[in-house]
Amino acid sequence: MKLKVLGCSGGIGGAQARTTSFLVDEDILVDCGTGVGDLELDALMRIDHIFISHAHLDHIAALPLLIDSVGEARGAPIIIYATAETIRILRSHIFNWLIWPDFSTIPDRLRPFIRFQPIRIDEPVRLGRRSITAFPAHHTVPAASYCLDSGAGQLFYSGDTGYCPELIAAINAQPALRHLIVETAFSDEQRGLALASRHLCPGMVVEMLAELAVTPEVHISHLKPGQGDRIMQQIAAHEPRLQPRRLMQGQELEF
Repeated sequence: MKLKVLGCSGGIGGAQARTTSFLVDEDILVDCGTGVGDLELDALMRIDHIFISHAHLDHIAALPLLIDSVGEARGAPIIIYATAETIRILRSHIFNWLIWPDFSTIPDRLRPFIRFQPIRIDEPVRLGRRSITAFPAHHTVPAASYCLDSGAGQLFYSGDTGYCPELIAAINAQPALRHLIVETAFSDEQRGLALASRHLCPGMVVEMLAELAVTPEVHISHLKPGQGDRIMQQIAAHEPRLQPRRLMQGQELEF
C-alpha cells in the first residue's frame, strides 16, 4: 500500500499548510481536510472509501465539497467509514440540509451519493487484501486512530489524541509496523493547552514513544502553523529513542 500526504498541518496559511488528509493507493482517503482540494477531478472520481477519525472541521472540511463535485458522475456511492458517534455528529451538524444537503438521500435513498458505514473499534474493514482497523484515541470528541495493513506491513495513524494507553497498546500489537504518524499540535510551553484540548506536546509525545516496544519510522503531524520548527526542535531536545521526523505535504510512505 502507498499513502500520500495531501495535508498534515494543524491549520492553514500558505501553500504548504493543508489540513489532515491522506490518499491511500488511489481509492481511499483517511480524513478529508483541506489537502483534498488540491486533487484533480479525475483523482477525486477514483475515491471510493473515506475513513474519518473524528468530526472536527480540519479533518472533514473538504468532505461536503468532494461529494458535491463527484456524486452525480459516479455510478456508486462513496462509503464513509467512522464510528457511530462520529456519523451521528456528521449527520446532525453537516449533512443536515442547513449546512449542507444530506447526500445519503440524494438523488434518493436507493441511489445515494454517499453511504455511511459505522465501524467498531478493533474490527477490521477488509478491502481486498488490504485492511483498515479503528483503534482508540483520546480527544475532545469521539475519535479513532487507524491501522492500515497491506498484508506485508502496517502504518498506524494516531488521529488527534492526548495520552492514551489503549492507543499505545494497539500500536505495540502491530507485528510489522513500518510507519507511525502521530500528532504533536503544541509546543512544551503550551502543555496546559495540549492537556485541555487533548492533543500532544513534545514532552508528551516523547513519553508516549518511550512506551513503544515496536520500532517504526515516526512521523510528526498536525503541527500548528508557525510552531512547527520549535515543536520539532523540542522533540529532538528530549533525545527520544526513536527519532521522529516532520511529516511533509506530498510525502509518500509505502508499507
